[in-house]
Amino acid sequence: MKIVVIGGTGLIGSKTVAILRQGGHEVVAAAPSKGVNSLTGEGLQEAMTGAQVVVDLANSPSFEDKAVLEFFETSGRNVHAAEAATGVRHHVALSIVGADRTPENGYFRGKVAQEKLIAASGIPYTIIRSTQFLEFLRGIADAGTDGNVVRLSPGMFQPIAAEDVAAIVADVALAAPRNGIVEIAGPERAPFNELIARYLKEVGDPREVVCDPEARYFGGLVEAHSLVPLGEARLGRIGLDEWLRRSKAAG
Repeated sequence: MKIVVIGGTGLIGSKTVAILRQGGHEVVAAAPSKGVNSLTGEGLQEAMTGAQVVVDLANSPSFEDKAVLEFFETSGRNVHAAEAATGVRHHVALSIVGADRTPENGYFRGKVAQEKLIAASGIPYTIIRSTQFLEFLRGIADAGTDGNVVRLSPGMFQPIAAEDVAAIVADVALAAPRNGIVEIAGPERAPFNELIARYLKEVGDPREVVCDPEARYFGGLVEAHSLVPLGEARLGRIGLDEWLRRSKAAG
């Protein structure tokens, strides 16, 4: 099977490409560096010619609210037009658990716009909504830092390892379209502040984590279940301790 992975050189994309190639599939790792740009439309039709499945893992180069929205809307339209022109039979995209529950977060708004375009495209699809990646824990802590204190909500948090995300994305790409949403999360659920505190302690970071119900996550308030699946979800296998052990071994 020929599969195009847009954003195929990124954190999740590179892992997904490797898994699918190991399975014997013809995989195009599409990215601007490879001459395929979903924002401009460059190379999209050429890359998709003969493909049955497109996996969209493209990410906005800017996290500014307006830029994020424009990226996902423009990129989405370009991708769907190329899919329609080449007869792609399954569109898979990676989104975020709770994206539709935190409208103050500009990045989440961009993801909601992307999801709406996918559902309206007429191309069979599966949207995978994922919780935050374990690989982003330091960045999340940094975003909540004020001096030597990290202020974080006690809302529930269930991060997933990028390796697990890629494995599920590859699995979904090979399955029949759901024309709906699959939610995925890590194996451990704990209050946001507690999990980040555990992480910082394990990596020897002296910052103090303070529980603050008013703390915002990239602009949005985190309620008790804003960032975790409310219903059934596919769970990854790698928890925080195992991920840290692997990270240290790799480093």
